[in-house]
Amino acid sequence: MIARLVRSADFERVLRTRTRFSSPHFAVHHVSEAPTAPTGRGKSLASDQLSTADASVLTHAVDDKPEELPKGLWWGAVVPKRHARRSVTRTLLKRQIRVAVNGYAGMLAGGLWVVRLRASFDRVQFVSAASGALSETVREELERLLTSAIRDSCPAAGRWSR
Repeated sequence: MIARLVRSADFERVLRTRTRFSSPHFAVHHVSEAPTAPTGRGKSLASDQLSTADASVLTHAVDDKPEELPKGLWWGAVVPKRHARRSVTRTLLKRQIRVAVNGYAGMLAGGLWVVRLRASFDRVQFVSAASGALSETVREELERLLTSAIRDSCPAAGRWSR
């Protein structure tokens, strides 16, 4: 299973760890844990009044069951404005990160993965966000990063892919 990270607490927890892999423009962080469970804030106390059974028999309301998070791979992308000023550039970079992670999802270790843009691309060399040269450079860099992530998390995978 592959899913997106959506809670800021999960992003903060992963980004507090040291960088596992880096390239000139990207850094990858990984934590071998599941994301935090939803807190259930927004639920009203009136949920106890919805039950028709005896209050002493019920251990919890039907809608208040604790969610069990399946084991799997969660990913997130951080593309700050200071490194990619234009929103079209940020969007295209996030899309390329998503495609790269989805391509390697079956080989990556489970847990929380965050790919972070850590340096700007040269605007003189890559004039357009949609340029083929920028797409190719980003794709190659992400492939190298994720390949090294696979080798590190599963040594046997690196041995067979050579």
